[in-house]
Amino acid sequence: MKNLVILGSGVHAAEMAEIVERINRQRKTWNLLGFISRNPADVGRKFNGKPVLGTFDHLTRWMREKVFFTASNCNKLPQAGFIDRKYLVSLVDPGAFVSKTAVLGKGCVVYPGCFIGLQAKLGDMVFMLANCIVNHDVVLEDRVIVTSGVALAGHVHVEENCYLGQACTVREGLRIGRGSLIGMGAVVVKDVPAGSVMTGNPAKKLRNQNTSKAPPK
Repeated sequence: MKNLVILGSGVHAAEMAEIVERINRQRKTWNLLGFISRNPADVGRKFNGKPVLGTFDHLTRWMREKVFFTASNCNKLPQAGFIDRKYLVSLVDPGAFVSKTAVLGKGCVVYPGCFIGLQAKLGDMVFMLANCIVNHDVVLEDRVIVTSGVALAGHVHVEENCYLGQACTVREGLRIGRGSLIGMGAVVVKDVPAGSVMTGNPAKKLRNQNTSKAPPK
């Protein structure tokens, strides 16, 4: 088995440890060593039975030891380029459906009950919580967070660093601009400009993301 470290700590990281267990029950794949946290106070603590091994200052050491990494909640990680892409691996829960024609980037996480359809394309470090629907020909660029129950119709294109809130829906063929936040339960029926916060049914622009609070944990 290959050694694995989860980048991040907290609820999602702890859940990912259980996804690793579920993968290993089908095929022995990963030896999960523990977690890396942004918070030095976490070092030595345990999440779901696995220790926090260090902070992001220690990444070089782990890369020298040929450890592989996957990431929880990418909007709380350093910006792109903080880690060599060749060390990133994806975790796909056995309870997810991923079309054989779909393409996943490096460091993606796919929770149970997700559907990734025909010819869908995911960039690096896409994070998908439970029961999301990513239909045929959808494109999710790097560092998109898709929370529980999101439904994306075919040919939707979501640009990098977007956050799709719980149970939001996006109509076929639309484009969500870079760095946008789609609110919980929003129904998106037209293209979204970059950096927008969208809420409601039909979704309307509430404000610009760069003047809003950070996405919820």
